[in-house]
Amino acid sequence: MRRPRGEPGSRAPRPTEGATCAGPGESWSPAPNSMLRVLLSAQASSTRLSGLLLLPPVQPCCLGPSKWGDHQPSGGGPRGGPVQGLQRLLEQARSPGELLRWLGQNPTKVRAYHYPVALRRLSQLLGSLPRPPPVEQATLQDLSQLIIRNCPSFDIHTIHVCLHLAALLGFPSDGPLMCALEQERRFRLPPKPPPPLPPILRGGQRLEAALSCPHFQRRPQQHLIRSLAEARPEELTPHVMVLLAQHLARHRLREPQLLEAIAHFLVVQEAQLNSKVVQKLVLPFGRLNYVPLEQQFMPCLERILAREAGVAPLATVNILMSLCQLRCLPFRALHFVFSPGFINHVSGTPHALIVRRYLSLLDTAVELELPGYRGARLPRRQQVPIFPQPLITDRTRCKYSHKDIVAEGLRQLLGEEKYRQDLTVPPGYSTDFLLCVSSCGAVLPVRAQDPFLPYPPRPCPRATRDPAQRVVLMLRERWHFCRDGRVLLGSRALRERHLGLMGYQLLPLPFEELESQRGLPQLKSYLRQKLQALGLRWGPEGG
Repeated sequence: MRRPRGEPGSRAPRPTEGATCAGPGESWSPAPNSMLRVLLSAQASSTRLSGLLLLPPVQPCCLGPSKWGDHQPSGGGPRGGPVQGLQRLLEQARSPGELLRWLGQNPTKVRAYHYPVALRRLSQLLGSLPRPPPVEQATLQDLSQLIIRNCPSFDIHTIHVCLHLAALLGFPSDGPLMCALEQERRFRLPPKPPPPLPPILRGGQRLEAALSCPHFQRRPQQHLIRSLAEARPEELTPHVMVLLAQHLARHRLREPQLLEAIAHFLVVQEAQLNSKVVQKLVLPFGRLNYVPLEQQFMPCLERILAREAGVAPLATVNILMSLCQLRCLPFRALHFVFSPGFINHVSGTPHALIVRRYLSLLDTAVELELPGYRGARLPRRQQVPIFPQPLITDRTRCKYSHKDIVAEGLRQLLGEEKYRQDLTVPPGYSTDFLLCVSSCGAVLPVRAQDPFLPYPPRPCPRATRDPAQRVVLMLRERWHFCRDGRVLLGSRALRERHLGLMGYQLLPLPFEELESQRGLPQLKSYLRQKLQALGLRWGPEGG
């Protein structure tokens, strides 16, 4: 006796296999994980299969109008007559073959919504019997062909229902039926609007767009030069030129043609520029250690400083810092920023400390590089250390630095007591390695000597008793240079220049030479040659 559908106790093993339905001219064979294989399995019970195929009944009112022109009455149900009768015949079919006969023998009565009804009935037939009969290949192929032939008349809802039922029945996703239904589904999708045409960017707009992009390459000189050459004068706005200046400074791009363009723009637009914009335009010149060929560059900046100095104190000092790196400090502007009125004005502002630090550096530059200056100076009580800590670039790139291996080489070569590392000397410049050397060239223990030279420098006395020299080993890492690797950045050149003017003997260690040393033994040999070239002696022979 057949167990009623859904009766308790009906159990079946977990389905793990499947079958696929082939298209016309293809052989049909079982495939793993196919729902159709589960449905055709003789061991699958009706309870388990009915759970897999628990689908809502397909009503004609849900499927929408078809292209065949059948009109359904209000109320949502199918109209009476042969069409409704065909639906009842399909729902009551007792085998897949009978189901196919009702569809094939009544072509004038078949509507679009009949095909989801047929697919659902097929799934019920395959799932309702404890031992479902095998389905002939021709039956599945004929059903597929009927749906493929008529699916252009389906509305989008009918296509979705057929796709869902065909997938549950195990029709392969790359088979003819699924491909035809999927193609029709795509045809029913609303067309995508065409993408908007990219705007035609002129030279200045293209330059601004490129510089504003966060993924812009770091070495786009030719692209920038071309965009700049194609731009009309009215397109080169202060905003565009500030972006260009910041890009060159950030990526250490010492490109003369671009820097000259900024200098020319500054001269031409002098009357329209305030000091807050000018400080950004001048920044790359100091950072990249580049003095422009534009003859009116310095006179223009002097006029802007005279006009704007009292309006934006921080911008004024920033401009002077860039000019300090270029050794082009105007006396009139120095008179103003060292005046008591200016100093008192900035003392109560949020940026008072940074302004005092910059003023201290400017005062050092006046002391060391402008012997002819006779104006106001920064009072001693207002002076602060210039660079109390290593520069940000050195701190962020310390893992790429050669400092540790050079320190180890000096320790093995000289001994720990004969050098100092990371010592800050007055008025606030940091040194990588400092040695104290006697007049005869012997390297002395640093802790037994005063490592600092006096600041401000005193005139050399006529007779000194065994004066000790201070030798500073300066690491010149790759990021201490402009991108071309030949010109020191302005801040580095300024530090070395001032240390030399204070009396320290500098021994540069370029990154190309350090990178060529393979291992500590080679580095020690390199350092020995460098020190001996200065006439230095150490160890038993050096005392």
